Amino acid sequence: MSVTIQDVENIAKLAKLSFSGEEKEKFVEQFNQILQYMEKLNELDTDNVEPTYNVLELSNVMRKDKVKTWLTQEEALANAPKSNHGFFSVPKVIG
Repeated sequence: MSVTIQDVENIAKLAKLSFSGEEKEKFVEQFNQILQYMEKLNELDTDNVEPTYNVLELSNVMRKDKVKTWLTQEEALANAPKSNHGFFSVPKVIG
């Protein structure tokens, strides 16, 4: 399988990008190099190789949950410049 100029133009159209002819030629060359490398990897015998899910032998280290006292809604809103029905009120940022 190889990539053609038409393939690059189609990808560019889908991504809503535009490229010069020189750039398209460069992409064709680069995509084909990537595909050649993938073909080379396909030649490897991986039948007895376990899949790698994580390259590091680490597990999630999480602290134990501890019950703590939290601020009440009134305490949390005490220093708020503006509140509305028990919530923080902030200026509208999206039109």
